[in-house]
Amino acid sequence: MRALWSGSLSFGLINVPVRIFSGATVQSGIELSMLHGPDLSPIRYARICRQEEREVPYEEIVKGFEYRDGEYVVLSEEELENANAAKSSIIEIKYFSKESEIDIRFYEKPYYLEPAKGAEKPYVLLRQALSKSRSIAVCTFVLRSREHLGVVKPVGEALVLDQMRFAQEISEPAGLRLPTDTEVTTKELEIAMKLVDQLTEEFDAGQFHDTYVEDLREIIQRKIDGKKPPRKGRRSAGTPSKDLMQVLKASLEAAAKSRAS
Repeated sequence: MRALWSGSLSFGLINVPVRIFSGATVQSGIELSMLHGPDLSPIRYARICRQEEREVPYEEIVKGFEYRDGEYVVLSEEELENANAAKSSIIEIKYFSKESEIDIRFYEKPYYLEPAKGAEKPYVLLRQALSKSRSIAVCTFVLRSREHLGVVKPVGEALVLDQMRFAQEISEPAGLRLPTDTEVTTKELEIAMKLVDQLTEEFDAGQFHDTYVEDLREIIQRKIDGKKPPRKGRRSAGTPSKDLMQVLKASLEAAAKSRAS
């Protein structure tokens, strides 16, 4: 892993020199190429000037903002840089909070934090303080010339910095047809809660893997081998309201049998 950033993690008057690493996540999908159907030639994306109908070399491209229909103000690289957050070498902890208080929509991308040589003790101190208090540290930091909101939390022996979205980047579910006056019976809710209890267990991410990618690899290999790809049935439609109680009871029985086996 290569370090993306070097600076200090600051809380109170304590500065912990750290480096940010992006290896907290890896890509596991299959990369597909865009091809021209008739001859299977790879597609090349070109920058075309709409007015001149020609490909434009990169050095002729500038960036602009359309402030009125068809009218733009051009911004130079220097002006764009001046608009960016000033470079900073501090991950500044603003306060501590509980993870349960943070809306899941805010989380965006995790990074590992590694202590610099000689900073092991304050790093461990913060890690243990967060673990013992079951808290996370809410912070701000600058990465790639942009200021970000983030949280720091211990994961095993590491401190993880999770880049978050700002409040203005979160949209409300306006326009969605969400049920607000649909009622469920006390009995339906009671059985549903029992089903939740039956299916509750400690989360283990290792139990799960990307079956879509596995199925896609199988389809690709079969086509390479000249075989017909398998067809798999789709999931059925939603459970009708009139059958809800019956399906809840059947689900509860199936869950109980699964636990017993």
